[in-house]
This record gives sequence, C-alpha cells and structure tokens, in this order.
Amino acid sequence: MSKTSNSSAILESVSDAIVDVTERVSRSVVRVGAGRWRGGTGTVWTKDGHIVTSNHVIGDMREVEVGFSDGSKQVAKVVGRDPYSDLAVLKVDSDNLTPVETGNSDSLKVGQFVLAVANPFGRQPSATSGIVTNPTFSTRRWWGGGGLDKVLVTDARLNPGYSGGPLVDARGRMVGINAAYANNRGISIPVNTVKTVVDKLLHDGKIKRAYMGITAETIRIPENLASQTAGLIIYGVDQDSAAKKAGVAIGDVIVKLDGKPVETLADLRGLLDDTAIGKQAKLSVLRGEKLTELTVTPTEAEQD
Repeated sequence: MSKTSNSSAILESVSDAIVDVTERVSRSVVRVGAGRWRGGTGTVWTKDGHIVTSNHVIGDMREVEVGFSDGSKQVAKVVGRDPYSDLAVLKVDSDNLTPVETGNSDSLKVGQFVLAVANPFGRQPSATSGIVTNPTFSTRRWWGGGGLDKVLVTDARLNPGYSGGPLVDARGRMVGINAAYANNRGISIPVNTVKTVVDKLLHDGKIKRAYMGITAETIRIPENLASQTAGLIIYGVDQDSAAKKAGVAIGDVIVKLDGKPVETLADLRGLLDDTAIGKQAKLSVLRGEKLTELTVTPTEAEQD
C-alpha cells in the first residue's frame, strides 16, 4: 500500500469514528424551545425523562417545549435551576429515553479531542469538533452569579443553539455541558460539576449557597503584610448583609475565612457553600496595614 493510500485509510478511519460517536451521542440530544426567539439544546440525563440544559436557555420559563430527532414534541416542566452554574433540569413524561454516557472531567488534558453535539432545530443533530485548551478556567462574569469556577474551555465552535448540549470525548462520554462561545473559544460546564448540581436540583429543586454581601476583586499584597501574595479588596458592601453586620468596610482586604487563605473570588465562593449558611466564621482582613479579625455569619443566598 502506498503512503498516500495509507494516509487516506487513516483519515477515513478517523472520520468514520467521529461519525459513529456523533450518531450515538445524538440519541441523547434534544431541542429545547423557550419562546419564539429563544431556544437551545438539552441533554438526556435519565431514562425516565430528566433532561439537563443551560439555565440561560430557558430564562424564567416554568415549562418549555422539547423536540426529539424523530419529530415528536413534548412539554417539559422545569424541576430545578441554578443560575450560578448556568444549569437547569427539565422533566418530560417518558420512561424510554437514552441517557448520555458520562465521563470524568477531572482527567481531561490540554489537547484532548472533543465533540460538541447539538440539536437546535429539533431535526437532524449537528456537531463541531476541537481540542481542550484549558480544563480549569475561571470566568469573571456569568449569568446570575458574577463568575464561574473551573469551566472547561475548548476551541470547538459553539454555534447558536448549542447551549445545553453535550461536549463529549473521543469515546462519546460527556465531559461537559456547552454554555457559551466567546473570544473564539467554547465554554462548557465540566461534567463533574454537572453531576453535583443536578443531584442537588433533583433532591431540593435549588442549590443552597452562603452569602456575605460584598463586591470584591483580587489585589496583590506586599510580602511584609501577610503570609500570602494576594487577597480580595472590598469595594462594595450590601446594606443589611452579613458582611455589613460583621463590620466589613470598603477598602478592607480579605485574606482568610476561618483560617483558610482567600486570594480570589473562586477561593471565597468555594468556602461559601451550603454548610456555611448561618454558621459563625472568623474573617481575617487587612485594614490599612493592620490585620483585623471579624466574625461573620453568612446567610443563604437568594435565588435569581
């Protein structure tokens, strides 16, 4: 066999493998319609009718239309949503859906091949491909939450209507839920995050998070002031918030919460989970050049 023929055979084999993965995954992909001008994709999560999509796809809708590749349609109820992670769970009356196979997003590597699958028109599914460019990136702004921790970034193009669809690896295992396309990069919610959020939404209908009531951003700290190189400088404190009651002031720099270092908003959000609600915690802040200890009792964050 000539070198050209051998190369063609390899390419054909790769092409066939991509087609096979796309066809298998597309059985777990549906259209989600939330009004005349709004819609996206949904990913079948369970055989008995639970479907995961992006929260921004459904907005404030309580019921949406779901379209399947065979042309059939059903009304789905919104059983839970989390604006912070941009995820929502729908439920249709069915016991014979094909759930997506899930993988492990923690094991993703830069350069790994991925496919983004969608069904924005409720007919033939579509797909794009790419590679992982950053498996643990944190965004600064996001729908309803101000930021997202450890999103998955790829160079797979996410066309209009791709939000809510699965991002899968070369074996067809879902590694993320597609959420947005910005700066020529696809942004997806890692599947391990999806699993945690969906489990809580199915159990409670919402995600409980602690709330302090501050606006802050990372700032560098001189070495002689603290044992860490950065902290969160406060430039806004909400009225009647936990932070206000604790005595937090604009210009303070948060360096620790209950003894745990806080250098970024992601660090702070990671500590303000449901276990922190109503629980007193020691907040260490730099006020001027002096380390000050405050006591804060985070409240439960309101749902958007």
